[in-house]
Amino acid sequence: MKSKKVAIAVVIIALISIAMYFHFSNEKEKIVIFHAGSLSIPFEKVGKEFEKRYGIDVLQSPAGSIETIRKVTELGKRADVVGSADYELIQKMMEPDYADYCIEFATNRMVIAYTEKSRYGNEINESNWYKILNRKGVRFGFSDPNKDPCGYRSMMLLQLAELYYKNDSIFDELIEKNVGVVSEYENGSYIIKIPDSMQLKSNDKIVIRPMEVELMASLETGEIDYLFIYQSVASQHGVRFLNLPSQIDLSNKINYSVEVELHSGKVVKAKPIIYGVTIPKNAPHKNLAIKFLQFMLSEDGKKLLEESGLNVIDARCDNKDLLPPSIKQYVK
Repeated sequence: MKSKKVAIAVVIIALISIAMYFHFSNEKEKIVIFHAGSLSIPFEKVGKEFEKRYGIDVLQSPAGSIETIRKVTELGKRADVVGSADYELIQKMMEPDYADYCIEFATNRMVIAYTEKSRYGNEINESNWYKILNRKGVRFGFSDPNKDPCGYRSMMLLQLAELYYKNDSIFDELIEKNVGVVSEYENGSYIIKIPDSMQLKSNDKIVIRPMEVELMASLETGEIDYLFIYQSVASQHGVRFLNLPSQIDLSNKINYSVEVELHSGKVVKAKPIIYGVTIPKNAPHKNLAIKFLQFMLSEDGKKLLEESGLNVIDARCDNKDLLPPSIKQYVK
């Protein structure tokens, strides 16, 4: 009887082992991507095609670019790829301790998004938008500058607008009167100082969220009338948007020295919008991450990025010598 029980136990263990073998052998490989909110749709497009071609699951985790990088550098979370809406954040916050390089791969521009529900939407234009935003009853939004580049770029845009339109009340009227943010002129530079907490002085003018894409629902439901956002995101959501002068939309060289001092003490300068991507040093699936970047930077991958509204550029890198050999052919 005892030997019979032992035999049954051996058979059960063998069946469990076989089942576990087939379970794990059939489990797909995967990579995890931390990225800026504005990269959600571009990386989703690239990720789906990558999954189809290579049978590798792509798991995405969007957040503001600063929060995205802090997941790796401060919270100890592990990702295979990190994508930022501001390539310099990777350089300043991740190199050299958490990453060896940053690949610049796309550009964007700031616009003002609105819908058919937006107050005075039939009047707004390149010359009067800041007057429209200042009208009674009009509400607008932007993301938190301490967490998201789109937020601090909104501040830069408004300061540049003062200079472009030769109207030194634009930043005061739209920002300083409504939020605890100040702009000061020091030693030839305009310095916008962001407090620890973005405290609104009133709730009837401005709405702030951690990530720019979170404000899209507020725009589409009519909670806000206008939104400072990237052109790619506005296009992806099919909303109307106002193109701004190239001198202030952060798509070209900046003619003035404008800086934003975040509550952390980090200072970011107004520069053209350029996206960056890297593979963290502790990436758990580094070979798969390399494979993903190879595809993303290939002609097929770039086409998918462009279809998502990004302006794809010839990829370039700050530390090309440190790139994995199989990626170098795609980078200047």
